Amino acid sequence: MLRIFRITFLHSRIAYALTAFLIVVSWLITGCSTSEKTPDVSNINVALKTFRFDKDLYAIDTNHIGDGLKKLMEKYPDFLNYYLDTVREYHINGNFEDTVKGIREGLKVDLTFKDFLHLQDTISLLYPDSKEIDEKLADAFRYVQYYLPGSVVPRIFYLNMGLSKWPTFPVDNNTLCIGLDMFLGVNFPHYAALGVPPYMRSHTRKDYIPVSLMHTYYQLMHPFVPDDKTLLDLMLQRGREQYFLHKVLPHIPDSVLFGFSQIQLKWCEENEAVIYNYFIHGNLLFHKEPQNIMPYVVDGPFARGLEDPSHEVKFSPGNIGTWMGYRIVKSYLEQYPATTLKDLLSSKHDPPKFLDSAKYRPK
Repeated sequence: MLRIFRITFLHSRIAYALTAFLIVVSWLITGCSTSEKTPDVSNINVALKTFRFDKDLYAIDTNHIGDGLKKLMEKYPDFLNYYLDTVREYHINGNFEDTVKGIREGLKVDLTFKDFLHLQDTISLLYPDSKEIDEKLADAFRYVQYYLPGSVVPRIFYLNMGLSKWPTFPVDNNTLCIGLDMFLGVNFPHYAALGVPPYMRSHTRKDYIPVSLMHTYYQLMHPFVPDDKTLLDLMLQRGREQYFLHKVLPHIPDSVLFGFSQIQLKWCEENEAVIYNYFIHGNLLFHKEPQNIMPYVVDGPFARGLEDPSHEVKFSPGNIGTWMGYRIVKSYLEQYPATTLKDLLSSKHDPPKFLDSAKYRPK
């Protein structure tokens, strides 16, 4: 159930114009590819369909919302009611009359509430169109088609979710949504009021949109299953997902793919053996207690136990198990280079045997 957060804030076009500029510069700087050779997918046709639903919704004449919804229904016949009644829970149920309670007391309030209007203005300023993002997503789905022929290319709806903390989510296998309100940059001042912790701020950058969207897409095919699983199993689940992301987003650097800072990524690379030995000597790889192992495969401020607790500044990322899982998967594929991405994702792997076969020996 979505909860709409109403937060009063001052809107400054100059401030967000500067933020937009910094985001673009950041994307250009971090957009360099890794050294691994990538296949040529330029000849793969992908008919990616995207829709700026946020703009269309906020363009409605609020004096005649019912008429506006009828016009939107012509453009979004199989999405509008889902958005109004399931996502936003206005309970309009296709009755597009201004007297309907869901319109009068729900939708109209949100479309005229000054903070939501300011939020949409901010979104429109940073994202006047979606062309740049569309191109990156289309490219990602070309790689998906290259590695996993016949995969579904979903429709993409861009939304303003009113700071509900839903960055990307699925409607079904054929439809994915992107809440642009959660990608307004690390300097957007109201994420802190929402409870977005500092270590998650990197996920609010424009260059993280393809990562978030492809993560959601992957989870539709291969949901993360944490129940009654060892840390090693969870690490390998996350590692396979990261390998998929690296393959379909080859021009996005590791720091963005993992959601780490450059300092955190460098720390991982310099301390790979230390990390692995900590898991081995602490007998953590085969633990199943969620409270002891889950913090290593989800985002967090730092990795527990890997740095001196007296140090005020920590450099290890909380999600360090995901990074190590990816390193193990890469090591496995170096041992078995004929393994395709499809084989890796579709085959059932016994975690201890997979680790042994990977011959993962960090130094």
